[in-house]
Amino acid sequence: MEETLDDRASISVVARRNGVAPNLLYRWRRLMLEGGSVAVAEDDDVTSNKVVRQMEDRIRELERQLGRKTLEAEILREALDKSRSKKPTLLGRSPLKDDFQ
Repeated sequence: MEETLDDRASISVVARRNGVAPNLLYRWRRLMLEGGSVAVAEDDDVTSNKVVRQMEDRIRELERQLGRKTLEAEILREALDKSRSKKPTLLGRSPLKDDFQ
């Protein structure tokens, strides 16, 4: 939101970068500039900037862990595919080949 207060920043670019519709960003900015009193209804929860930053940090950490696990799964899948393609040739060369049939 602070980015939109900079005259050099395009609201459309900021909205696209953050995955938000530009009209929604314009509305949020207007509400913030009006003091935010209209932005929060009586039953809405208000979250502090510190809590939001902590949640964003946690999300980044979870995304990093998910990326690592995804990469591990891909590596294991490739290793499994390679091992399956090599098994028949190893068994074919084995002196115990006839014992398994």
